[in-house]
Amino acid sequence: MDVRHAIIATSLGDLTVVAEGDAVAGIYFPHHWHPPVAGSIGDLVDPAEDPVIERVRSQLDEFLAGERDTFDLRTVTHGSPFEERVWALLNLIPYGETTTYGELAAQLGDPALARKVGQAVGHNPISVVVPCHRVVGKDGKLTGYAGGLERKQTLLDLEEPADALAGRLF
Repeated sequence: MDVRHAIIATSLGDLTVVAEGDAVAGIYFPHHWHPPVAGSIGDLVDPAEDPVIERVRSQLDEFLAGERDTFDLRTVTHGSPFEERVWALLNLIPYGETTTYGELAAQLGDPALARKVGQAVGHNPISVVVPCHRVVGKDGKLTGYAGGLERKQTLLDLEEPADALAGRLF
């Protein structure tokens, strides 16, 4: 499979985007908690010359500018069966909403899996596009994020519904 990567500049900082064939396989922040394994991201390419990476860059820019609330990107992940189930649930969390690790565990049929769900969420290889930033602690507080809590807060603020934001302003 044709695996390659590029560094793209965003308002969240430089992101490493990994493409595999015609799909995005990874989006990593600087100092990402669980970076890709050395040698697994292929050659460095010019993002403007790679249609998959350029599409990721364009859609991320639109999303971060508040001009897009969903992504139209083919993705590929290589997690364990449990991780894949968790990541599939992340894709179902609507824009502007949050859920908890415990709620995800309950959807999987066992609320006691919350810690294991948290580990899977933390290993999500496609940050922002697979919206792991929408998962919060049971009390609504921000908990770990591979890109850092400041970035997580930025993403949640970006997605905050206008009526909720207006309510905080007055």
